[in-house]
Amino acid sequence: MRFGRLCRRFCGQLCDYMTNKWFAVVLYAKSLCFNSHMNSGYLADTLLEPMFWFVDNFTHLLGPIFVVSVVSLLVVFVVIAYTIGLSFWWRTSKTVTSIALVIGHWLLINVCYHYFMAYTTSPGHPPENTTLSEVVSFCKRCIGPKPSRTHHCSVCNKCVLKMDHHCPWLNNCIGHFNHRYFFMFCLYTWIGTVFVMIFGFTIAYEHFWPQTDITSTESTTSNSTNTSTDFVGYMKHKCIIFEGLMTIGIFVALGALIAYHSLLITKGETCIERHVNKKERKRLLGIGKRFVNPYDFGPRENWRRFLGLHRTGGWLNVLLPSKFAPSGDGLVWLRSDDNNQNECQIVN
Repeated sequence: MRFGRLCRRFCGQLCDYMTNKWFAVVLYAKSLCFNSHMNSGYLADTLLEPMFWFVDNFTHLLGPIFVVSVVSLLVVFVVIAYTIGLSFWWRTSKTVTSIALVIGHWLLINVCYHYFMAYTTSPGHPPENTTLSEVVSFCKRCIGPKPSRTHHCSVCNKCVLKMDHHCPWLNNCIGHFNHRYFFMFCLYTWIGTVFVMIFGFTIAYEHFWPQTDITSTESTTSNSTNTSTDFVGYMKHKCIIFEGLMTIGIFVALGALIAYHSLLITKGETCIERHVNKKERKRLLGIGKRFVNPYDFGPRENWRRFLGLHRTGGWLNVLLPSKFAPSGDGLVWLRSDDNNQNECQIVN
């Protein structure tokens, strides 16, 4: 009995000792790491900080690789279209081939032109050593004034007028002066994937599920073919699979991107402004007020301004490669109202 009491007393003291030590360790840890501002958002930012550091320091080095990848992929698509698609449709129907050539080259010219313009056109930067008539904030990194809708790009290390985002596939920021080129490149590329799927479906179907007579002919011919012919057939098979998978992937990815940017254009926002406006809208809702985007002129007018439909040429500026600067200088912006309190600001 006495031994049992001693064991229970020892176990109780040991538990008390371990509990006190555990609370001491927790207290030491909290004294070193506790932050009264800690929340889920702060924790997410902390965990994602290594990724942000990588993007800030290495994206500018990866940019040229992405550009070469885009150009190379476009060249591969065109080569496959000429070597496989053109020969197939020329044997099938010369009329359909003529129509496909006109539409295909129209899309190709627009894709190449808008990509080149988005890549080479500067998004616009605040002028240096110049007094600006309208300034809403001060950039702590550039040590200079920031006009309305201007934000600092950590990759380019510059302030960008009406910055939307930094696009690694263009190795350039998307801003006031090249935003339209970027959107039109995405749009025409997406239409191009639809074009490839329409004219490539029959090619893929007959390749993977050939008719009986074609199969027998190919099997008979294959007995007399040489190694080079087998290699051509092998490469054709791989090219059809490659272009099919890439087309579907680009169709889905660009479709989602275009839908998102179309929503932004409809509301008169950029990617950055959407996040800022969302927070401001939530803040004002909490005090019983309604947020109004001062740069939203309505869906129709927003699209007219963005696409340049008010210019001479109208829809020809959309259907054909067109070079023109957007409305305004990117420093002073027209507003849908005169309430300066609705101004959206962000300081980097």
